[in-house]
Amino acid sequence: MERTALRRRLTWQVGTVTEIRQETATARTIVVDLPDWPGHLAGQHLDVRLTAPDGYRASRSYSIASAWSGQGIELTVEQVPDGEVSPYLVEVLKAGDPLEVRGPVGGWFVWKPEQPGPVQLIGGGSGIVPLMAMLRAHAAEGSTTPVRLLYSVRRPASVIYVDGLKELAASDDVDLTFVYTREAPPGEPRVGRIDADLLQEKAFAPDDELTTYVCGPTPFVEAVADLLVAGGHDPSRIRTERFGPTGGPR
Repeated sequence: MERTALRRRLTWQVGTVTEIRQETATARTIVVDLPDWPGHLAGQHLDVRLTAPDGYRASRSYSIASAWSGQGIELTVEQVPDGEVSPYLVEVLKAGDPLEVRGPVGGWFVWKPEQPGPVQLIGGGSGIVPLMAMLRAHAAEGSTTPVRLLYSVRRPASVIYVDGLKELAASDDVDLTFVYTREAPPGEPRVGRIDADLLQEKAFAPDDELTTYVCGPTPFVEAVADLLVAGGHDPSRIRTERFGPTGGPR
């Protein structure tokens, strides 16, 4: 059974795009119907492969944005300048088009409802995508596990899932803090990066049962992880997912 499941995850399959939602000027959510999808855990990603008319192929990994409900899956893709795959997904792909994928992939950067203790989520830019899957899974399961999210973005217009995040944060068990690095909305006095003072004020304190998930560009993830360790958090309970300009989950 395990070999069969692994073979299914490693096999490319063609799904159908059923819906596209614009999230920001440079990011969109793609809903894909995959009849043979084996299901996934919140935080996993998949591979997307494009094939040009001349046979040239390019593939990239993208985090899954949706919790598994037995229906389609959602990917949220932010366009990368000069990228091979993301410009097509953000600017060209439309509902009704086929999309070739493989997965799910990953077993470390995942959240499971049965995990003990509170959950700290820290995302930078499109690093919010797998964290959103965790929040959606948390809501779908009716979990009462306390969750806090710190979401770092350049400006209000850069926020992905703005309405969905605010809706999820209406729960008594979910706390949401936006961190603006370039431009803040009216009434928000703080503009700057996540630092030790902000973590002390808004994040959970170190705890033996706390699990922290950090996702975003590599420099962001490394800086936040260093701050957490310096603040007394157990490194073994800090799970990170990072991406650069040429690959890795987005």
